[in-house]
Amino acid sequence: MKKRVVITGMGVVHALGCDVETFWNSVKAGKNGISTVSRFDVTDYPTKVAAELRDFDSSAYIDKKEARRMDRFVQYAVVAASQAVTQSGIDFSTMDPYRAGVIIGSGIGGMDTLEENSRILFEKGVKRVSPFFAPMMIANMASAQVAIRFGIKGYNVCVVTACASSNHAIGDAFRMIQGGYVDMMLSGGAEACISGLGFSGFCASRAMSTNEDPAIACRPFDKGHDGFVMGEGSGILMLEEYEHAVRRGAKILGEIAGYGCTCDAYHMTAPHPEGEAGAKCMQIAIEDAGIRPEQIGYVNAHGTSTPVGDPIEVLVAKTVFGENVGNVPMSSTKSMTGHLLGAAGGIEAVITALSIRDSFLPPTINLQEPAEGCDIDFVPNIGRAKQIEFALSNSLGFGGHNGAIVLKRYA
Repeated sequence: MKKRVVITGMGVVHALGCDVETFWNSVKAGKNGISTVSRFDVTDYPTKVAAELRDFDSSAYIDKKEARRMDRFVQYAVVAASQAVTQSGIDFSTMDPYRAGVIIGSGIGGMDTLEENSRILFEKGVKRVSPFFAPMMIANMASAQVAIRFGIKGYNVCVVTACASSNHAIGDAFRMIQGGYVDMMLSGGAEACISGLGFSGFCASRAMSTNEDPAIACRPFDKGHDGFVMGEGSGILMLEEYEHAVRRGAKILGEIAGYGCTCDAYHMTAPHPEGEAGAKCMQIAIEDAGIRPEQIGYVNAHGTSTPVGDPIEVLVAKTVFGENVGNVPMSSTKSMTGHLLGAAGGIEAVITALSIRDSFLPPTINLQEPAEGCDIDFVPNIGRAKQIEFALSNSLGFGGHNGAIVLKRYA
């Protein structure tokens, strides 16, 4: 018999707030976390805006010496995971360390570390490259450092499936608990790719918005969408086997009910124009949750604000929900958070869980005139109250990776 998997802790690091409630209140209010980039000179870049995490201070969680040996994405993950552990009330020193695990996804890994040490190599020579270059840069180090911090010795991996990384990480963690392999998993994603090199690559592929006004640059499903706006940060969930959580008297915040994972097998960067595998992914997640499509009360869309991706995601929703699609609100919170690449699903899982908890639909801001084919309820500009029993969070990644998780109100 499959075990139930509940959420007992959450953590967030983002420009809209470096704790869960501050972040969530900003999202509920439709606050925009996007600004003009200050971390490096964007004069020569066609894209000049991002949801940049400014004045980040990890000192309350990480010793300064330790922090110097962690890339920013790792620091984000450690802080968000620490918040999730604190909220959960778990004392790992009293637990079997092999019955807990960590899966944290990252699409890019240590971009800052790669860029800085490449500069050192070419300007100062091979002997000046940091001995910590490799362990700081590699994408699995977020999972590793979180495990080191809490003494977690069970299942520990890093999922790298581009912008679907976090959903796959959460889904795989869900499966590990559901199958009885572990009792607890810290899972989600972390990303810190707002750098000269990160921007250069995405600008070269013409994937990012060239709108210089941070207030309106990210506009999913709107006629004026012209590319995604990059974000950074981390979203981490503490997932726990239901009976384990009940035995220790944990406050249960929500439940993971289903997971779907497919691949378009079509193109390196473009989604399949008919969205077949994307629809199948959502259908698998809904079936896995043991519910019908019409029971989904809200979809947190991938919704990256691209002219190619947005209409296809609407087509996918119409395939999944059929004639009932008009009764399923679907918003893109990336309009406020930017696109956190591999960490997007982690942040959005937190948002979706809180949407269920508070019976509130977060808005898609900057939606003035829907793009062609984008004709469903996107919760435009202002959030609204709605009782939600089941919600779905959707993520799509370069390479055709699709990931969907179904969350459920705890009862």
